Amino acid sequence: MNLILDIAWTHVRARVRQTGFAVAGVATGVGFSIMMAALMQGSQDDFTQRLVNTLPHITVSDERRSPPPQPAETLYQAVEIHNLTPEARRRGIKNPLATMAALEAWIPGGIAPSVTVQGIIRYANHDVATTIIGIDPRRESKVSDLPKQMRQATVTALYRATNAIIIGDRLSEKIGARIGANITVQTSEGARISAQVVGYFHTGVRQVDEGTAYVLAKTGQILSQQTGLVNELRLRLKEPMASRQVAARIETDTGYKSVSWQEAHEDLLSTFIIRNIIMYAVVGAILLVASFGTYNIISTITHEKARDIAIMKSLGLSEFTVRSIFVIEAVIIGLAGALVGFLLGYLLSRGLGEVRIRSPFIDTDRLPLAYTPLHYLLAGMVALVSSVAAGYGPARKAARLHPVEIIRGAT
Repeated sequence: MNLILDIAWTHVRARVRQTGFAVAGVATGVGFSIMMAALMQGSQDDFTQRLVNTLPHITVSDERRSPPPQPAETLYQAVEIHNLTPEARRRGIKNPLATMAALEAWIPGGIAPSVTVQGIIRYANHDVATTIIGIDPRRESKVSDLPKQMRQATVTALYRATNAIIIGDRLSEKIGARIGANITVQTSEGARISAQVVGYFHTGVRQVDEGTAYVLAKTGQILSQQTGLVNELRLRLKEPMASRQVAARIETDTGYKSVSWQEAHEDLLSTFIIRNIIMYAVVGAILLVASFGTYNIISTITHEKARDIAIMKSLGLSEFTVRSIFVIEAVIIGLAGALVGFLLGYLLSRGLGEVRIRSPFIDTDRLPLAYTPLHYLLAGMVALVSSVAAGYGPARKAARLHPVEIIRGAT
């Protein structure tokens, strides 16, 4: 085994230029594939993080996914009743405090009650449809990042004025309302109040920043024209990815419709599947092109060592031993190229992360990048496999030839 390693290492060192080109080819493919994967994965993770932190992980509303079964449907399996107008019921979650206490007993996270109303904000001849959420400022930090997203005020500013309201910064720009402005809030049911803007918030999601406002829960109940109303429970979990399973259990226990953030944004998350396919296709194409380059370089090196193969076989080395020598050479080149590629990929990613970007459509001035060990592992494995394949094929072919034929120039 030591003889095989010595010969392989001698071949690698004998022509530094060829070896350098081979290592550079592998490193280039590995480095650029790591950079592309880091860029695409980072942008996806950044968007998902913003999406998760902007809204509660789970929203429990006073709605039902399906109408309650009729007595005839319960008694007879053959009976189906459609288009039956359900009886009007009082809105809101029944016994919200008891429901919250029951959920807090087993849910790993925070929970807060809220009153959600659809209304119209009017100011300076602008009418904008808005989702108005009545909250408890003391509990809000448990279920959302609103306290961190505030601009020029805090959530507790809702206590400073009668019918105080916090609006998104984009909504503020759209209607021209500044802090201290008195705006009119009206619902489709006829409720109408004059509210004072006491602060802005910025989530980075345009739809939320343009169409959402926060008031105290009591103000939301006034707009809903129902005292003591709580029509939503908002939850934030310690593990956001478990939201779908927790929401299903809540719906089973309470009967109320529970929507996880994954379900609320299924359309956006489905685009990530296509995005991941594109990402892996691009990265795979880079590695494939680099693999062909690696194959050509190592194949050329192997063919140039044909006379060395003849000499080694003349000295009594078996086909397996000769083949192993060139496979080990390919492994050495592949490993060296992968290691250099790791460094190149990291430097490229760091350099790309330092590029400043100014755009009105994004909130950050730098590209989000993901430094994931999996990207390095996959790129290194592909580089190593392609290098071994590049060395094995020509070495196997050359090792099967008779030494005399090689020396005479048959190859």
